[in-house]
Amino acid sequence: MNLDLFAALLMGLAGAGHCLMMCGGLAGALPGGQGQRPALLMLISYNLGRISSYMLAGALVGAISQAALGGVTPALLALRFLAAFFLIALGCYLGGWWLGLQRLEQLGRPLWRHLAPLAARLRQHHSISARYIAGMVWGWLPCGLVYSALSWAALSASATSGAIYMLFFGLGTLPAMLAFGWFSGALQSILKGRGFRQAMGVLMIIYGLWVAVIALRQVLAIN
Repeated sequence: MNLDLFAALLMGLAGAGHCLMMCGGLAGALPGGQGQRPALLMLISYNLGRISSYMLAGALVGAISQAALGGVTPALLALRFLAAFFLIALGCYLGGWWLGLQRLEQLGRPLWRHLAPLAARLRQHHSISARYIAGMVWGWLPCGLVYSALSWAALSASATSGAIYMLFFGLGTLPAMLAFGWFSGALQSILKGRGFRQAMGVLMIIYGLWVAVIALRQVLAIN
């Protein structure tokens, strides 16, 4: 697995507590949700829809990056520094030390105001297709974690690669989201707890610094 795919997967895994707070509520609120022991197929359908939206966003961002940068190496290195910054910002966001990513979330709120009523209506349906569409809609919820992952999709400078990176990010979020219906209250408290989120935040910051150092070495090698 290359560095960028690992980063996307790690972001998804590290954001387990954040995912439970942002998206777990919808999974539990859907008919047949947490209190009724949902069928695994229903949860999978919801999460496949959510990941599909991530992949679509990744493809769009990757295509835009490809058109704008045209594979220019200095521009791609600058984008790698930006991706490293987002990793560090995400770490601070997860740890609660700096919430600058919330400003990015505000950019997506106008779109979400139009999608939220649809998400609410889909909660009333029991079909697998409705669960999949509900997941797709919820995938556009303004989220600093997702926006950080999209920085890596942009770094790919390719629609296909951008979609793949967001697929890996989505896979990283699956352990928390698929098990939501079966998690004990104690385990949910741990994943949502400040200590766990701060530990994951530190991990993201360290990884972001490492990515920045690698990018700096590439710059020095070119010069």
